[in-house]
Amino acid sequence: MNQLPVFLDVIFLLLAAWFAWRYYDLKKRLNTYAKSVRKQTEAADQPKELEAISAAVTALQTAFQADRLALNTENARLATVLAQLTDGVLIVDADGRVQLANPAACRLFGISNPHQQTVAQVVRDHQLIEAWQRCQKTRQLQIESVEIPTRKQILQLTVIPDEYEGGSLLLAQDLTQVRKLEMVRRDFISNVSHELRTPLASLKALTETLQNGALADPEVGPRFLDRIHTEVDALTQMTQELLDLSRIESGQVQLNFEAISPRKLIYSAADRMKAQAERAHIKLDVKCEDGLPDIHVDKGRLEQVLVNLIHNAVKFTMPGGQICLSAETSSGGVRYAVRDTGIGIPSESLSRIFERFYRVDSSRTGSGTGLGLSISRHIVEAHGGKIWAESEEGRGSVFYFLLPH
Repeated sequence: MNQLPVFLDVIFLLLAAWFAWRYYDLKKRLNTYAKSVRKQTEAADQPKELEAISAAVTALQTAFQADRLALNTENARLATVLAQLTDGVLIVDADGRVQLANPAACRLFGISNPHQQTVAQVVRDHQLIEAWQRCQKTRQLQIESVEIPTRKQILQLTVIPDEYEGGSLLLAQDLTQVRKLEMVRRDFISNVSHELRTPLASLKALTETLQNGALADPEVGPRFLDRIHTEVDALTQMTQELLDLSRIESGQVQLNFEAISPRKLIYSAADRMKAQAERAHIKLDVKCEDGLPDIHVDKGRLEQVLVNLIHNAVKFTMPGGQICLSAETSSGGVRYAVRDTGIGIPSESLSRIFERFYRVDSSRTGSGTGLGLSISRHIVEAHGGKIWAESEEGRGSVFYFLLPH
């Protein structure tokens, strides 16, 4: 009976030894197999299939990197173009929310960050909103122009449908300056046509009268010839003004600078216009501050400016009125002034009187193409100076120009 425990111990010991041998044998075979695989991997090349896959993946990565770089470059170029455009660009999704807006659009619509705002919130004009709505409904290009009185601005909105995403592209253009130039052009054509029509009609009537026998009349003949001479002079002056303005604006006029006394310049211009003022029964006075330093100017051109301003003052001053020329020191140079007691200039026209071809009102007394003040502005600015006017309708005007020392 005492031998049974010993026998069981032997059995358990044999089983433990057998399991231990199996464990170590399995571990040995696994280690041997692992070493064999490692040696084969190190000794042999990768399979060709793996090489092909690896090469394809590498090529795809290279192509992807190149495409991404090209896309980033194009995006940067597009962003630069949009930032530099003077026209506003809005990209709107199908729900009418702004996805992209360039700086010009923000300026035109007076909004800082339109992203994700609706079209209505950005454009804030019912006509422009309706244009976008029509585009969304018909999927056809829409163009709408509106005037915004609060900003004295004329905007044109072009809405282009996006055929793929269901949204639209909005192009906003500020046409204020274009319309202003169109108005100037219309004024020019109207004024020049009027100025040409009047002397030409007069010349035609005078010529026909002379041809019908008035030439033989010792009293009427010379008088009509004098009137023909006057009309031809008017046409010549208008042609000369047009040529002068064209040369000045194109930079073809060379200024001959010389040192000259401001007193000499103002008195020279006054002497030239004295007879015209007397014929119009207008008193012409000159006031010049003593001790003014010499200025370096083109004497002929600056005298032309003063003559233009005096002629303009005579034209719009009633008989018995007064024109005063003055020159005095001012911060930065010498300031000239031509002051009259004429009919004055309406406040709404004061900012435009130096535009070429602009006349305050064709019904006002006097004639001309409206080129004299524009020519004067160009001449003064070519000397590094500035010219401006102050006026109160019915109480006269003052035209100033400042020349640097």
